[in-house]
Amino acid sequence: MSAVSILIVSTRAAAGTYEDVTGPLIERWATNRGWSVLECLVEPDGPGVGPAIASLLQARPDLVVTSGGTGIHPHDRTPDQTRELLDYEIPGFSEELRRRGGLKVASALLSRGVAGVAGSTIVVNLPGSSGGVKDGLGLLDDVLDHMVDQLHGGDHRRTD
Repeated sequence: MSAVSILIVSTRAAAGTYEDVTGPLIERWATNRGWSVLECLVEPDGPGVGPAIASLLQARPDLVVTSGGTGIHPHDRTPDQTRELLDYEIPGFSEELRRRGGLKVASALLSRGVAGVAGSTIVVNLPGSSGGVKDGLGLLDDVLDHMVDQLHGGDHRRTD
């Protein structure tokens, strides 16, 4: 069974100022796919994000999804801290997520989220909004099975 770990990056949710809605959304999406959820953490924006992602990677899930901290606010550093942990990026994923989001809300183009591979794990930064998360999960629905198969050495499917 495939597994996902989730990191919600939100200073307000970590402080209990408001209830996180994106974590449960990602958890439902994963379980509906038949995946197990290994862990769901909530971390405030800031220097603890990188260590939290590194901690999730230790369990070697197939996928780590982060939500939040991807914008241009001075404290939004999720992409920067994620990038340091990646072996390589998958820029097309992030570009397509921004494109799809920008068709609905222009501010989606301000997201700096990245996607890539760390060891044998796919890592994807999604925005902190529920709409951005839904867009990201929809894009993952389109490509995730192929991504995981490729990461584990699968062959390209013939389309002719």
